[in-house]
Amino acid sequence: MKVLISADMEGVTGVTFPDDCEPGHPRWEYCRRFLTADVNAAVAGFAAAGADEILVNEAHADQRNLLLDQLDERATLLIGTHKPLGMMEGIDRSPDAVAFVGYHTGAGEQGVLAHTYLPNTITAVKINGEPASEGRMNAILAAEFGVPVVLVTGDDLTCRDAEKYAPSAVGVAVKTCVDRYSAICLPPKASSELIAAGARRALATPPQLTETAPDGYTYEVSFDAAHLAPLATYIPGVERVADLTVRFTLPTMYEAIRCFRALTRVVTSGIEPTYG
Repeated sequence: MKVLISADMEGVTGVTFPDDCEPGHPRWEYCRRFLTADVNAAVAGFAAAGADEILVNEAHADQRNLLLDQLDERATLLIGTHKPLGMMEGIDRSPDAVAFVGYHTGAGEQGVLAHTYLPNTITAVKINGEPASEGRMNAILAAEFGVPVVLVTGDDLTCRDAEKYAPSAVGVAVKTCVDRYSAICLPPKASSELIAAGARRALATPPQLTETAPDGYTYEVSFDAAHLAPLATYIPGVERVADLTVRFTLPTMYEAIRCFRALTRVVTSGIEPTYG
């Protein structure tokens, strides 16, 4: 049994504020231990359930946050930036299941550190008319590769979001959202026990796909400033449909998610420090 773990940081135990997960900040250095502990708990649970190959893909910010010297030795770590599939790098290596550890809700939604790729610039993302968090779009991509999502960890609202895109996955809430920058948090030891138990349950029955593939994927992306939408249209096929919103359609999620990632890179070039 091969398991891929996609590890983000905003949904990790104890993380509630940008400083906690902003690379280079003292609080980030402190919280890296919690990220590594949550991942290790998932590794331990999957190994106990019979997984014999566990690949952890670092999926937060510059994707160099996990502490390799503290990683459970039953896992290997895919670390570093500029990966072709970003948060889902490794999904093309034929895993039997994928887990989302430390995930969060999407832009415009309630949840601890809720966002979609960019911290504030993107205010909403829809896929085929439905709100789409990073978890949902990554689950759709995984399904396209024939891989089910079996475990999702984060705050309570992240687990609720996962019920929509991966209803058979085990959800483990390591904190309860109060608002975007505060939560009621479990101690790391308690989180680790819950995550390990959740990972064991996740492989107790054969993983099943729940996503069905539509004929194509239409993204609608909204921004917090009107000057950003024209920038996005530099990408062929992306059209402006409102002052703050652009749209594009592609036949596969592999193409669509890569286009979305390119869109975020182009739009970032137009973000100004004061006025956005």
